[in-house]
Amino acid sequence: MAIAFLFSGQGAQYGGMGKELYDNFAVCKEVFDRADKALGMGISDICFGEDERLNETEFTQPAILTMSTAVEKLMEEKGLKADYAAGLSLGEYSALVCAGVLSFEDAVVLVRKRGRFMTEAVPLGVGAMSAVINLDAEKIQEVISSVDPERVFIANYNCPGQIAIAGYADAVEKCEPLLQEAGARKVVRLNVSGPFHTPLLKPASDRLGAELEKITIRDFEIPVVSNLTACEYEGKDSVIPTLKKQVMSSVKWEQTIRLLIDKGVDTFIEMGPGKTLTGFVKKVSRQVKAFNVEDMKTLEKTLGGL
Repeated sequence: MAIAFLFSGQGAQYGGMGKELYDNFAVCKEVFDRADKALGMGISDICFGEDERLNETEFTQPAILTMSTAVEKLMEEKGLKADYAAGLSLGEYSALVCAGVLSFEDAVVLVRKRGRFMTEAVPLGVGAMSAVINLDAEKIQEVISSVDPERVFIANYNCPGQIAIAGYADAVEKCEPLLQEAGARKVVRLNVSGPFHTPLLKPASDRLGAELEKITIRDFEIPVVSNLTACEYEGKDSVIPTLKKQVMSSVKWEQTIRLLIDKGVDTFIEMGPGKTLTGFVKKVSRQVKAFNVEDMKTLEKTLGGL
């Protein structure tokens, strides 16, 4: 059995996430406590309550990274080790913590800044993202090119039949009916605060790069596949340029999963809130096993399934 740990991205968050694991496992409690100390605030309170800040990107990102790392440490305590790691967008930081490349404390502080930089790069309401269901990338790009390829972009290649576009809100809005005319089953506007993973995030990329230069990057303990390139990181020298570019570039998630399968991975375990990535894996291949761990029920189901 070859195992890949997958780490949740932004949008998977929900009030109360991680509370069961915090209450039942000292190793999980320790991670949340470390996050609170590193951030100088109660990120655990934001996760566990009905706090509106959980949906503000600046707090969403450290909250998800904290919960994801808590789950990973729990799985490690249960005797499970990953052969590979990968994470969707924000989740790539959790994967790098899992691989020993970033310290947890550095990462949780860094992604809070990343979230703030992303929010400040494009004012609220200026940008938008939409998921395009059942239309191939070539036809989506044709529509984008006919509207304005400088103002709307393919942002996420999630899985077969699901690609996200993002850009200026007016350009995204012009694309939506044209995509349906081109054959999309539906086009769904996403509830996010900005046009993530597009060149509009270049100001965030530049500010993030400056912060990345301040932290220690360590050698990889296990391989991590970047969703910028859908290839393994070549070494620690590639981390800063990759993460800097990742925030403003398309997420190649389907390609990431296909590469892991090609490398022999037959078991995927999603760490963190939700089971979005588990669903994406199943759409890429029904020949592999896919589990998620976010609470006591899913923990028991995953351990039983393995």
